[in-house]
Amino acid sequence: MPKSDITEPDPLDAIVDTPFDSALSERYLVYALSTITARSLPDLRDGLKPVHRRLLWAMRQLRLNPTDAFKKSARVVGDVIGKYHPHGDASVYDAMVRLAQDFALRYPLVEGQGNFGNIDGDNAAAYRYTEARMTRTAVRLMEGLDEGTVDFVPTYNGEEQEPEIFPGLFPNLLANGSSGIAVGMATNIPSHNVAEVVDATLELIDNPHVEHARLMELFHGPDFATGGLVVDGPDVIAQAYETGRGSFRVRGRFHAAEAEKPADREAGIERLGSGQWQLVVSEIPYQVQKGKLIEQIAQAIADRKLPILEDVRDESDEQIRLVLVPRSRNVDPELLKESLYKLTDLETRFGLNLNVLDATRTPMVMGLKELLGNWVASQIDILQRRSRHRLDQIAARLELVEGYIIAFLNLDRVIEIIRTEDEPKVLMMAEFGLTDRQAEAILNMRLRSLRKLEEMQLRQEKDALLKEKDELDKLLGSPARQRTRLKRDLADLRKEYGPDTPLGRRRTSIEEAAPTVEFSMDAMIEKEPITVILSQRGWVRGARGHVPLDQEFKFKEGDGPAFAVHAQTTDKLLLAADDGRFFTLGADKLPGARGFGEPLRNTLDIDAEAQIVAMVVHAPHQRLLLAASTGKGFAATTGDLLAETRKGRQVVNLKGDAKLAVVRPIAAGDDHVAVVGDNRKLVVFNLEELPDMTRGQGVQLQRYRDGGMADARTFRLEEGLSWAMGGDSGRTRTEQEMWQWKVARGGAGRMPPQGFPRDNSFG
Repeated sequence: MPKSDITEPDPLDAIVDTPFDSALSERYLVYALSTITARSLPDLRDGLKPVHRRLLWAMRQLRLNPTDAFKKSARVVGDVIGKYHPHGDASVYDAMVRLAQDFALRYPLVEGQGNFGNIDGDNAAAYRYTEARMTRTAVRLMEGLDEGTVDFVPTYNGEEQEPEIFPGLFPNLLANGSSGIAVGMATNIPSHNVAEVVDATLELIDNPHVEHARLMELFHGPDFATGGLVVDGPDVIAQAYETGRGSFRVRGRFHAAEAEKPADREAGIERLGSGQWQLVVSEIPYQVQKGKLIEQIAQAIADRKLPILEDVRDESDEQIRLVLVPRSRNVDPELLKESLYKLTDLETRFGLNLNVLDATRTPMVMGLKELLGNWVASQIDILQRRSRHRLDQIAARLELVEGYIIAFLNLDRVIEIIRTEDEPKVLMMAEFGLTDRQAEAILNMRLRSLRKLEEMQLRQEKDALLKEKDELDKLLGSPARQRTRLKRDLADLRKEYGPDTPLGRRRTSIEEAAPTVEFSMDAMIEKEPITVILSQRGWVRGARGHVPLDQEFKFKEGDGPAFAVHAQTTDKLLLAADDGRFFTLGADKLPGARGFGEPLRNTLDIDAEAQIVAMVVHAPHQRLLLAASTGKGFAATTGDLLAETRKGRQVVNLKGDAKLAVVRPIAAGDDHVAVVGDNRKLVVFNLEELPDMTRGQGVQLQRYRDGGMADARTFRLEEGLSWAMGGDSGRTRTEQEMWQWKVARGGAGRMPPQGFPRDNSFG
């Protein structure tokens, strides 16, 4: 055909016109489902994700049994990504490394030789340098793969077969836990003690309607690879496992093995003589890197967040040993521990999320009882499949054995047929009623099998096979027998992982913590008097001692004094900006007074346009009068104004061009409020009319036709209202008779007494 006659298909014919949003949603849904079912969530039945299952399957194919020699990790990773798991080699090797780390997995599934990382957070060596083989636990997990217990599915390219799940009786999901983030869902399951899992399962098999509380008597909670303590109460733990969601507080363990007194040993205190002592940390929380924990503690010391701690040393070898040296022998050990729990990862929170794929590959959050019930059902199904597979094997073997027996009973005739006939198989099948397989097996029989004892052995084998077949038929026909068999197998497993074995011994203690020792950071700061100076441009510093507040302080050129107060290093300073936001600054963190200090904006996120209008030393239960330029205000307690972050706390809500103008302490005994406006009118009203609030605009203190508020303060009516005379005299004037200015809150007011300052300020 001429080249010009060949018509190429139009590529535009393959384009389907569809809305973009529907096409995108369909494709993203496919990706999301793939992430959930084939990557991130473990299967309830064997507790493995596909990458882990394929790793162990590849190692089994390479015959990397616990008794065989190690092979290069590169060989395993190559087989996995080449045959079963079409993903990156780095991710596959990382998964393999985790299976080998005894600080990551409670019951490691891979035995590594070489550098497989450490608890300090160091990475493993490259896979060309390390070697691996399976552990006994991994073999346990794969027991029965050759016995028809599970389905095999084609690999991604259809060239190989891989098991859908592993059939072993080892309860890997709860024993080793799992974590993963999919699309729209996640899972986080801690490791547990196998003996406790078996005990709870046996109880559930005996009593399918068992109460959750009874299960929790046997199943105590997490058992992490790195030990530590779970310090939540039994009610919190039980509630988490009942719903499948919750969290636990996990702490490191203080333990001094060489201490003489048992009490010191359990408290982690080593006595050094002369009253000196040190704390020893022997276990750290799960998934906390020791190196980073030490950095946290060292940084807390450097930042003066832990002034009662002098030093931290890492004296670990194969066992963790972190030594904490207090600054003084008078430091309370419990206070030091509580501060470490609060400031570092020596206490962490582990979130429980029992989200798994069930037997139909459906993601579901299950409680403990439901999870164990589904696992028991899967093991019963595996038991039934193993039994049926064995029955098929017995039937096939019985067919051959019966053919062999017929051959022995008619041995001379069989030999004659074989010697004289061109097609002995057909004649034998017709004469003795043999099947094709039986005749073929007889023809393939070796001459050495024709000895006399062989017939007796065949009859014994037939009897044994018939007996086994009868037992299996009874097993398949009786759910009670199946449960009994499963219980027996679980009891054998428990012996191997019992609490008296090195691998099965519980590592994590479940101990409800005593009530937290209430402490503040003030308790760890050496109390010293200081004078805090804040400049107009926002530079702050702290001078040692209480120096006179009216003395002249040095400032940068163009800058000047704004506020100066006496405080202690343990105090908190409240800084109010004219945009209504309050900031908190620790007096112990102030720079020294040798220089000009440091800008507040280096420490606090103060708006560039905002100005500091007040600096107050926080005192418990101290009330403040807060008033805006619009004449609105309210009372607030300093404890409600403290901010925990550098962004501060918005307290006074302002509209338009309004500014926070007044922040004044309300003295004990004050009973009235005096407010003066820019229009020079004064109003006095009862303090009871001023509401206490934590945030808002407040109420109208004084009404204005034009202008706004100039100043406000509180006072005792019987003592009269005082104001500064002005100038350098420092004198004040007091007006005793204030009844004529007293009105209800929100009044317009009248002109102030004669001699009131022209700047409309109380001073």
